[in-house]
Amino acid sequence: MLNLRDWAKYWFPVLGWMVVIFSASGDRKSAQHSSRLIEPFLRWLFPDLSTDTVGLIVLLVRKCAHVTEFAILALLIWRALRGSLTPTARAWSWSMARNAWLLVVLYAASDEFHQWFVPERQASGWDVLIDATGAAAGLGVLWALGCWRKWWVGGDSNPGPMP
Repeated sequence: MLNLRDWAKYWFPVLGWMVVIFSASGDRKSAQHSSRLIEPFLRWLFPDLSTDTVGLIVLLVRKCAHVTEFAILALLIWRALRGSLTPTARAWSWSMARNAWLLVVLYAASDEFHQWFVPERQASGWDVLIDATGAAAGLGVLWALGCWRKWWVGGDSNPGPMP
């Protein structure tokens, strides 16, 4: 059984990162506000960029931020599940990775629902898809790195041939 101190060790980072994501969903992190930071930097680096190109780069930077923040959330949730359910496990578990991914997707959907009520923001199913892709990418990189570094002993780290 996990005591409160151990629970906090695994789950407070998850909750803290969720707060960071939630705060980024507010009006102050909307596209209008973040482009005020990115656009001058781009104009300074590349003064001849067209307005359309700058807009596209700002969009790409924002979507890459989505991928990154939800990849981090997936890794934190995977760590919390692994540490709180099987603290001595050395094997990769695809079911644990799936559960971490599902929790991230649920949180991503709730984040978009929250944005529905924020002025200057809009909810988007595409953003949930981007967030889910980021979570899968983060877990995939962790699995590949663990296989390469031989962190996973036994378990279902090698899914084997497709049926």
